[in-house]
Amino acid sequence: MENLGKSNGDESAVHELLSPLTWRVNEASLLELAQKFSETYRRLAKTSIEHFLTTPVTILPTGKERGKFLTIDVGGTNLRVGFIELLGENEDGSPVTAPHSDNAKFPKISRSHERAWPIEEHLKMDQAEDLFAWIGDCIAEVITDALDEASKAGSAEAPFGEELPLGITFSFPMTQSSMSEATLMPMGKGFAITSDLNLGKMLLSGYARHLQERTTNGELNHTDEKPSNKRRKLSKLPRLRIAAITNDTVATFASLAYAMRSTANSRVAMGLIVGTGTNATVPMGLDYLHPSKVESLALSDDDNSNKTVVINTEWTIRGTDVPLVDLGIRTKWDMELDRKSEAPGFQPFEYMTAGRYLGEIVRLVLLDLLSNQNAANGAVDLPTALQQKNSISTRFLSTKVAQENTQGLDLSLEALFPTPPTCNGVFWTPEKINLLRAIARAVQVRSSALIAAAIVGLLTCVGDIELDPPQETESAETESVEEHENGHINAEVDIEELVVAYTGGTISQYPEWLDTCQNWIDTLTSKGSIKNKTKRVVLREALDGGIIGAAVLAGMTDGAA
Repeated sequence: MENLGKSNGDESAVHELLSPLTWRVNEASLLELAQKFSETYRRLAKTSIEHFLTTPVTILPTGKERGKFLTIDVGGTNLRVGFIELLGENEDGSPVTAPHSDNAKFPKISRSHERAWPIEEHLKMDQAEDLFAWIGDCIAEVITDALDEASKAGSAEAPFGEELPLGITFSFPMTQSSMSEATLMPMGKGFAITSDLNLGKMLLSGYARHLQERTTNGELNHTDEKPSNKRRKLSKLPRLRIAAITNDTVATFASLAYAMRSTANSRVAMGLIVGTGTNATVPMGLDYLHPSKVESLALSDDDNSNKTVVINTEWTIRGTDVPLVDLGIRTKWDMELDRKSEAPGFQPFEYMTAGRYLGEIVRLVLLDLLSNQNAANGAVDLPTALQQKNSISTRFLSTKVAQENTQGLDLSLEALFPTPPTCNGVFWTPEKINLLRAIARAVQVRSSALIAAAIVGLLTCVGDIELDPPQETESAETESVEEHENGHINAEVDIEELVVAYTGGTISQYPEWLDTCQNWIDTLTSKGSIKNKTKRVVLREALDGGIIGAAVLAGMTDGAA
């Protein structure tokens, strides 16, 4: 393998080694996968109580909602807390301009006092009470910062009153019967919490100790302690009132739907997360759903035939991977990662596509190929650090492997994975670096292609686009050519734009991931059926959709439009 990468023949050899990752990344296979995803999603929506969970969102934001809210976004990697003010629209429908804001990125939004913290591994593994106490501490920091700023500005009154409306985005499975209540299900993404919890109560309990009075140095003034004469007693922090709870995909969907005015030819059709994990949300008609899901909704009348509800698909949980298994797309490396994960079998589709796992897939493939070489050639030992689980991060792949030149990358690799003492020379030769790059590229391309097939499958499931059976697709293509030659297609036909609101570090920051995914979506949509000729599925970023969307849903719930 040391000779790989030196000729076209060697490139073919690398391609052959990586074929288990790439052999299904082609038009015919991905069309078949999208069709199978569509069938699987329709079946799970109707029969499963684990997937396609209803949310209390049955209408979309108007774009006119107003109000100021404290919002939090709890993701798989980071916690974000801040104040979001919805400014709404003027009477003519134009967005209200926020002073000193970037209106191109955040139309109709004013943001302040935002803070972000990484969620340390020990917090994921601790008791639930410890995690939510830490979240409560972070919330208190942001509120205290806002109060301090108001005090320095000479405000005589507390800027928030006695109670703050809170919007919550939580990037984990939950069940909901109302917008302000949610039951948290087993979390995944490396979190040890496995029991059902009342999310609102846990958050309020974690913040509760900050309702005691404070001294000027920020310490809690416990009731059995008298404040020092040298320290002026300050008012306690305001209470929190939960106005809305949602998950990250629904928040992303709502944030772009608020910012973007729907038209006859353009609407937000779906929300998508591809970051630490991946998930999607989509409006569905009630007749698609398991009866128990419909019964849990608080609907206003008996005529539900035309009603839709925004669905949290949980499209990675066991059962959604049936198409991947049927088509032989899962590799031995995927199955090894699954077996050694924190929750084997729980989210198999996520293990193949999301940022928490792509680096580990690359590591497993690289180790396997290098170990096979060692067994055949008696080569040198592998770096000790490279043999440690999760030692290659997806961030390293996106910022170093995908972007640095070979000379810069060899230094980065040597720093992380030093050459073993038994190695005669440098371990990270150009050939090994090229192999690593090829593996990382194959894993990234597969990830974006699989997500593209899932997007097309989900939009087909709900009837936004169509996929013909294979035998019909070929005849439809012939018909399309004939129509074009006979001038039957109107070149000026209006195209309906179906917008997929997306956010997440993997889709936003991994070089070429977004473009690869969009290209496959375009191909699968156009090749899937001639009936899609007037439609285009477009990925559009909903920047910070988690924290903004929580405020939008809180604004809708509070009736502040």
